[in-house]
Amino acid sequence: MKTRRDFLKCMATGTVGIAFGHSLSFAQTKNPKTNVVLIVCDDLNDYVTGFDGHPQANTPNVARLAKSGVAFKRAYSNNPVCAPSRSSFLTGIYPHTSKNLFWNKWFNNPVLKNSKTIMEHFRDNGYFVTGTGKLMHHHLASVWSKFGHKADYGPFVFDGNVKVAHPSVPKPFSDIGPVDGSFGSLADVPFKSENDKKKGWVYGGWGKPKKFKYNSEDDRSPTPDERNATWVQNQIDELAKQKNDNPFFLGVGFIRPHTPLHVPKKFFDMFPLDKVKIPVIKKDDAKDCHYTDVYNADQKGLKYFRLLKESYPDLDSALKAFTQAYLASVAAVDECIGKVIDAIDNSPFKDNTIIILTSDHGWNMGEKDYLFKNSLWEESTRVPLIVRAPGIAIAGQVAEHPVALIDIYPTLVDLCNLKGDTKKNAKGAKLDGFSFKPFLTEPESEKWDGPDSALTMIYAGNETGNDPSKQHWSVRTKKWRYIHYNNGNEELYDHDSDPYEWDNLADDDRYEKVKIEMKARINRLTGIKNL
Repeated sequence: MKTRRDFLKCMATGTVGIAFGHSLSFAQTKNPKTNVVLIVCDDLNDYVTGFDGHPQANTPNVARLAKSGVAFKRAYSNNPVCAPSRSSFLTGIYPHTSKNLFWNKWFNNPVLKNSKTIMEHFRDNGYFVTGTGKLMHHHLASVWSKFGHKADYGPFVFDGNVKVAHPSVPKPFSDIGPVDGSFGSLADVPFKSENDKKKGWVYGGWGKPKKFKYNSEDDRSPTPDERNATWVQNQIDELAKQKNDNPFFLGVGFIRPHTPLHVPKKFFDMFPLDKVKIPVIKKDDAKDCHYTDVYNADQKGLKYFRLLKESYPDLDSALKAFTQAYLASVAAVDECIGKVIDAIDNSPFKDNTIIILTSDHGWNMGEKDYLFKNSLWEESTRVPLIVRAPGIAIAGQVAEHPVALIDIYPTLVDLCNLKGDTKKNAKGAKLDGFSFKPFLTEPESEKWDGPDSALTMIYAGNETGNDPSKQHWSVRTKKWRYIHYNNGNEELYDHDSDPYEWDNLADDDRYEKVKIEMKARINRLTGIKNL
């Protein structure tokens, strides 16, 4: 497994030349305003090259971006499930501030609909704002100047009547359904032997299923992610031909590695099943945790792990199968990320465009008997975050101070010198995060205007309404992770000695002071007086 030292050595190669070259051309560009490209992946944990999440991770394009920017070692989702995470960081407002805690549509929320999304704020500052794919979970066309393709989670398996899990996925895991219960190579065309044109691969979306053609690796339809990467390439070409000085904000949301984990065969071939390394998991690791004290056994992460385990002869075989599909999906999205980077690097915008790459949250791969997002542990909350800011970010470096997705919006306001209030009116809310620009210019710095920790919340259930004090919370410093469930149970992990969060120290009296200090951080960050 690559170590942090290996990563630093790799990322540092060519640092001086890259940083100086970008600084010079950035200063000479005729466009005084900086363009922005925001790349958001879905369900992408730290299984990317250089982040030490998995030793077999194959993401050369992510690594390439990191060599030209700053990689954040400790970046965290504020709410590790799609809808609330995205509505939070794309408005710059914590879920507990807006009370948009889970799956409600953000544009109906009294606070968020009266606050500017990052797209609207850029547009109000004279930017052409364009995007494609999954950005907000609940799409609202009016916040964009131009938009390409809506989110499409396909390819899906279609049995002639409805979408289903791939027939090659064993039961009972496949009973979960066509999204979370399905994985496999596109070359494994479902129902091919039945010669029924209605059956097989289809795109996602509502209404009548649209056929996804697959005859071979070289004769097939583009996946939704490939289609969005091509759209970005065409959009950059179009902008380059316009010969004006108008800056742009471009967002692209890639679906993978969100389930169903269906990608081209070549990506599965990168990870032969018999050679796939399963996640590092401690036996009975969940025994000293308290997730099952507040959620029942049918909670998705617990249920998915149980069903996957029951579907294979042993746990190792189960985890190998799922891990292969996840790694393949990560490799597939990396190729699409590479196309976006190439589009910028081969354009006149290379030295005047900030690129930010991140994910809405991570994903547990079986740790603590859990297979899903929406937990307060490291695997669900940690996200890749890489920022290339020509002339500003020191190329190839790693920032270790904790930051969160909530900090992206104020950072871009700072880097692009945006003007005006981000509130539409008095019913809106100010930005909750802080600019992490100091870590771009001095990655080893500990000084910024923000906190020394990153905050995460998961929703406790409909019976809690929108009351932040009734939810489950976690806070992460460089050394500690502290979890506070709404029933009072606690977990405390020392990441200096326990990076896998195997040993819950919360019941050890020696750490009572640490728990008090960590809980106080949650209180300060949320305004909740008594958890």
